[in-house]
Amino acid sequence: MTILLTGATGFLGSHILNRLLQADYKVVILKRSFSNTWRINSVLSKVKFYDLDKIPIETAFKEQKIDVVIHTATNYGRSNQLVSSIVDTNLMFSLKLLETAAFFNTDTFFNTDTLLYKYLNHYSLSKKQFIEWLKYFSNKIRVVNLKLEHIYGPKDDDSKFVMWIINQMLSNVKSIDLTKGEQKRDFIYVDDVVKAYLLMLEKFSTFQAFSEFDIGTGNQIRLKEFILQIHKQISRLKPIDTELNFGSIPYREGEFMEIQEDVEPLFNLGWKPKISIEDGIEKTLKYRINQ
Repeated sequence: MTILLTGATGFLGSHILNRLLQADYKVVILKRSFSNTWRINSVLSKVKFYDLDKIPIETAFKEQKIDVVIHTATNYGRSNQLVSSIVDTNLMFSLKLLETAAFFNTDTFFNTDTLLYKYLNHYSLSKKQFIEWLKYFSNKIRVVNLKLEHIYGPKDDDSKFVMWIINQMLSNVKSIDLTKGEQKRDFIYVDDVVKAYLLMLEKFSTFQAFSEFDIGTGNQIRLKEFILQIHKQISRLKPIDTELNFGSIPYREGEFMEIQEDVEPLFNLGWKPKISIEDGIEKTLKYRINQ
């Protein structure tokens, strides 16, 4: 089976790529010539890649018989990007990829979605708008939409919340201003997410034209508890005097206090999370400290 993977240079995509190669899948990746490939340099010679700033997206499909697309490329809009830039990646590029895959008779399109509320921000809105197109095209190509909870683990971006908190504490900053931290989230370690993707690859031929799965542990904890667990584990490794000022900043507009998720369909496929929050934080810290 030949799999076309987008977002391979990113956090989730790089972990998926490594597991696909370990499982002996043939992998084709789409990237840009200027993409930072530090996460995948050790395996880049084992894949066929196309630089989308130099060639049309259709070239990859013309030169390779693509069986499955795994689409993880995304724009979170964290660096004050224009809304049009976020939409260009999360909607327009995604739609072009979907349209091309359908045209070349690709069997299945795996999309990486979010469990965030549609109108929470520009990112979540653009992701949910693409779902309508996935449903529209599902009569031409099988679609599997994977809605992910809060992923964390080694090689994550420093700009994302978990790594930002870890870096702040490791730097022993004087204090960190936080909300009350009462909102519940389902934190899931990246290896467990990747295993879900690999399981989907084994099962997708039995799925309907359009299928959706929530990927989470099913156990939501308060954000404050998660942060305190990070603080506790770092304290075991080094002295830390960082004061955590819970309640010093308000919740963001439209903040939701609990995620609506249904992980039972995923569990029914035989998947179960293996990494506890304690172990996941420990693995993430060890990687960060040993960088």
